Amino acid sequence: MEQEPIKLEESIILEDRMSHKILVVDDDILVVEALKGLLSSSGFKVKAATRGQEALDILNKENFDLLILDVVMPKMTGFDVCCKVRSRDDEMGNVKIIMLTAKTERNDLDVDQECGCDLYLSKPIDPVKLKELIKELLEK
Repeated sequence: MEQEPIKLEESIILEDRMSHKILVVDDDILVVEALKGLLSSSGFKVKAATRGQEALDILNKENFDLLILDVVMPKMTGFDVCCKVRSRDDEMGNVKIIMLTAKTERNDLDVDQECGCDLYLSKPIDPVKLKELIKELLEK
C-alpha cells in the first residue's frame, strides 16, 4: 500500500511542534514512557525525569516550553517543583505547567493554582484530549 505524501499544512504543523520541548516528570516509569511515546510521535521534543530534583537540575541546563508534572513523587512533590520553577527570575519562571495526577480533591486543585500551574488534569486522561490541551496551552 502506497503512503500518501504529507500535505504542506500537516508539514507546517509538525515542524512547529518539533520546535516545542516538553519535560515530563513522573516517578512512574510506565507513565513516563507512555507520555514520551505519545508526545514524540506527535512531533514534540520530549525529555523525562523521574524525580523532582532531577527535573530542577535539567531545567538549570535547558529551557522547555512545557512541563508535565506528577503531583505525588518521593522527596519533592510536583507542587514543590512547580513553586520552585515559578520563583525563578529567568524565562523558565514563565514556562507552561500541567499537573497530571490521580488526585482529584478540591484542596489539591487550590494548591496547584497557588503554585501557578496552567492546567490540572486527573489521570487517566484520553491521549487525544491531552494532545489537544497541550496544543491549546502552547498557542496561548
